[in-house]
Order: sequence, then C-alpha cells, then structure tokens
Amino acid sequence: MSYLQDKERTWIVLALMVIALFLSPYFILGENAHIRVHDNLDSNLAWYKVLAESGQIAGSVKSEIPQIINGLPRNAMGTEYSLIVWLYVWFPTMVAYGISQAITRFIAFLGMYLLLKDHYIQESSQSFIRVGAALAFALTPFWPSGMLSTLGMPLALWAFLHIRNGKGAGFHYLALTLLPFYSSIVLGFFFFLTAMGLFWLTDVIRGRGWNLRFLLAIAYMTLVYLITDYRLVYSFLFDNVPNSRDEYFHARLTFWHSVRLTIKNFILGHTHVMTIHTLIILPVTIAALFLIWKRKRWKEKRTFVFLFLLNIILSAWYAFWFYKGWLPLTKRFHFLDTFNFARFHFLRPLVIYLLFAIGLKIIWHEKILRRSVPWLISAQILLLLMTNEEIVYKSKPSVKEFYAVQQFEEIRNYIGKPQESYRVASIGLHPAIAQYNGFYTLDTYNNFYPLSYKHQFREIIESELVKNKRIRVYFDEWGGRCYLFTDELGKHYMFKKNSKKRIRNLQFNMEPFKQMGGEYIFSSIPIENAAENNLVLNKVFTSKASAWKIYLYEVL
Repeated sequence: MSYLQDKERTWIVLALMVIALFLSPYFILGENAHIRVHDNLDSNLAWYKVLAESGQIAGSVKSEIPQIINGLPRNAMGTEYSLIVWLYVWFPTMVAYGISQAITRFIAFLGMYLLLKDHYIQESSQSFIRVGAALAFALTPFWPSGMLSTLGMPLALWAFLHIRNGKGAGFHYLALTLLPFYSSIVLGFFFFLTAMGLFWLTDVIRGRGWNLRFLLAIAYMTLVYLITDYRLVYSFLFDNVPNSRDEYFHARLTFWHSVRLTIKNFILGHTHVMTIHTLIILPVTIAALFLIWKRKRWKEKRTFVFLFLLNIILSAWYAFWFYKGWLPLTKRFHFLDTFNFARFHFLRPLVIYLLFAIGLKIIWHEKILRRSVPWLISAQILLLLMTNEEIVYKSKPSVKEFYAVQQFEEIRNYIGKPQESYRVASIGLHPAIAQYNGFYTLDTYNNFYPLSYKHQFREIIESELVKNKRIRVYFDEWGGRCYLFTDELGKHYMFKKNSKKRIRNLQFNMEPFKQMGGEYIFSSIPIENAAENNLVLNKVFTSKASAWKIYLYEVL
C-alpha cells in the first residue's frame, strides 16, 4: 500500500510539473506571448484595464464608465468581488493573465482529483487513472475570463457529494464559499446549481429523505453567488432601462439545423467550453458503453450510463435552444431571450471528463485491455498540450503587437488633446485596442449597454447595414459588437499591416457621429472615398512592434 501511495504522489508531482510547463509561456514571454483573441484580447482584457483605471471598481449600481460609449453602465463590467478584476489592478496585463490561468488550472486539477479519489476512482491500483484524468481536465482550453466557472465544478461537486452523504466538513463549505469569488454564476454555476437542485429533488422522489443539509448547502452557495454578483441581480431584476439584450433573438434554426448542431456539439464541443474529446475520449466512452452492454452490467454501471445519456441531452438542449419553435414562448416571456439558457451545456466538461475517467476504469477491468489505459491517458494529455495558446495562436498577433501601446501613444501625442475631450471609433480594428490605450470610444464590444445608444449608433452605419443582410441581422438581433460595420469588410475586424484590402464605397452618416462627440476614426485599411464621408486622412502610423498600420481620419 505504501508503495502505491508513493507512486501516486510521484504521479501528482509530475502532473503539477506538466501544468507548470504548460503555463510557462505566459511568464517567460510576457507581452510577446500569443493568446486567444476572440472574447479575450478583443474584450475582457481591455475591460479589466479600463475598469482598473476608471476609479469605478466599487462604483454604485447606477454609475458609469465614461471612457466607453459616452457612459457604459458600471454593471456591464461585472462585480468587484471577483478576484480576476483585482489581479488586473495589482499586476500588469500578462502577469495577471498568467496568474489567473495558474489559479484556474491548479484548482481544476485539485477538484477533479479529489472528486475521482473520493467518489469514483477509489482503488489504489488505479491512481494513474485519477491523476491522469485530473491532469487532462486541467489542461482543457477553457475560456480565460470564465475562470473557474466550468473548471471549478469538480471541486464543488466533490464538496456537495460529501455533504449529501452526511460527511460534510469545514473545508467542503469553504470550497463552496470561495468558488463564487473566482467564477461566474451566469457562465456556469447557475446551471450547475440547478443540476444540484434537481439531484436533491430526485433523491426526495426516490424516497431518500429530504436531506436538509444538502439542500441548505445548495441554497448557501446560491446565496453567496447572489451577493458576489449583486450587480447582475440588480440589472436583471431592478433596472428597467431597456438595454441591448432586449433585442437579442436566439430562436432562428429549423428542426434539422438543430439536429445537425446537436451532432456537431456532441462530437466537437463549443468554443467557450472546449473539451478536445473527439479523438480519444469519445472512442473510450463508446468502448466502455459497449463493454457494459456486452457484460450486461447496466445496473452496476448506471452512473456511467446516466452520464453518457446526460452528455447527449446537454448537446441537444444547447442546439434546440436555438430552434425557432421557441418563438411563441420567447415572445410571451422575454427573459427567455435575455438570459442564455443554452449554457446548460457548460456542464459538459465535467460530464465528459468523468466519463473519460470512469470509462478508463471499466476498460482497466478488462485484463486484455488494461495495458491500453496509460497510453490512452498519455495520448489525451499530449493532445491537450498541443492546445497551448502559444501553439494555437502563433499566427495571430502577440499581446504586445495586438495592443500596440507605443503606436497608439504616438497617435495620442499627434492628436495632442486630452483623451477625454474627444471620441474615436475604429474600422477593421477591434475598439478594445483603442480602449486599452486610454482612448474614449463610441464603439465597443459589450453584451449589456443602453438600447437607446445602440439605436443612436445604428444611424451612423445604417446605409452599410442596408447593403449587407448578414451584418444587419448580426447588429440588429444581437448587437454585442457595436462596431462601425461596413458591407465590404463584413464580420472581419482584424486587418494587419500587410493587408492589401481597401474600402472603396463607404457610406457613413457622420452627423450622428459628430453629435456623439466623434472626431477621429482609426482604420487599419485605407478608405478610398473618405472625402465623400467628410473624412480627411491626417497621418498613417506604423510600428515594428505593432500588427497594424493605422490610418488616422478626422471628421470634418
């Protein structure tokens, strides 16, 4: 037994070393590292910097951030009770990003390891399975600003299962208390806590008693989330000012498109909760299901069968949430549009990696297949190592090239006026870049901002939206990207300095732009008919340390 325990400790140390190696590019390369752009560099990282410099971190629920859209509601930038916000106050961007990644991945490993060890993979001879599966889970390419919203679920489930079994201790409640300070209820734990509530209700229906400790633990964690995310609660329940979410319409797909999306999600996953399960984990789970059928061990392995079916159901729920058959209900109950109930599929990383671990355990018990288990785990870990951001996004701009601080400092100095005295917007360039560099922008990427502002901004780009149905629907029926859309560029926002693209037939209404305080446009490509839009090219800015060539246009 001692030998097996020593071996498990060795596996754990090796796993932690692998995680440290995986994290190393953030700390070694710093701003020269390459990281995800979508819903990361183009938004959240700039938001944290703007919020940190705004003086409104602890602002009232009615306060605003003047740097964005002439007054973005403070509530749109999340709660000050989230540790990630303070990381970006205390540290430079990439140090904060690296620390956040480290916190998330180490806690993900710890949570999954404890969950497997205490509840699912308890045999000492199978330590490689629980350590390997926990390491694999910790390496999944989660959405960075989601933090522990999905990767913290194993730790929460570990605590809840102990409490449900009457073995809850102080550290289990401590886990339930601390997780809300580094995760989001709308990005994962609303759906997890709903699942726990259904779990409790199922116990009651099956005659296992009311288990008040379990119920109160669920209620307690929910209460902590409601307190930490009080801004969201206020905005959802008490803020009656119409916002951009009021024009979000999700129910568009036909039945067969929903079926196709179900299959796609089941096999490939989703960008915000990527699991990289297609090549290794999916065949393992199917093989384990076949062994259960072959040995007729349905009752004995009912947990695995339940999780397998739940995995399918979650993919179907995600896909059919966008089925147009919901329209009668969404018209009657508007919150079905404003709140994204499709995110129940955010439970899938937890479900998939539990399936992986339990599936390996089932395969392990087949002597002829036992030797394959270490190879399967190693293959999955190797596959996940290849998802390191430095590898995946090597062809994208580095953080330094993306935000181009030196180049935008030159632009600021050239304009020569206090940044709060004028407004800018961008073409072919994410407005987050200007925001990161202290400019006051009329454009933005936010899911929650005044609907009146969206309609006012639309007047600028109305003629371009008329020419292009795709961007018209994208803006009118969602509008999270309040960008200067053009027909010629479509939904492309990153034209690097080597681009040959040119805008030839721009049709903007610059009067509302000027009324909103707009004076300059930063464009990453030249506008051939600038004069027709009352724009004059002041100067072109280039920099070796930047990914962009910026054409500075002034509004006449």
